[in-house]
Amino acid sequence: MDAATRAWLLAQLGTATDLADLDQRYTRLGAARAVALEILRERLADLIAQPSVIGVSSVVNLNTTANIAALERQITRLENGEPPAPDDPIADDTDTGFAVIQLRERPRR
Repeated sequence: MDAATRAWLLAQLGTATDLADLDQRYTRLGAARAVALEILRERLADLIAQPSVIGVSSVVNLNTTANIAALERQITRLENGEPPAPDDPIADDTDTGFAVIQLRERPRR
């Protein structure tokens, strides 16, 4: 994994992410986007497995539903290709902007 890919992954996952774990996953999966999606899905699964709202009257309230929604939005964006990863394949633009059209004579008035 090169420095640009590592920086992109840290920007998506946070700087507290274990770099050795990132290297192992990148070696196994072969793409930065796949690594980011796998880690985010694990984090989402961990949040969903816990109670989303915990409260003790007049003492403390903990609500993780906003975190769950944020992770779901981030996963959706990554699945849709945003933001582009440094190792994403370059789109092959074979469209030259030219097309074939058929010309027809307009009827005379």
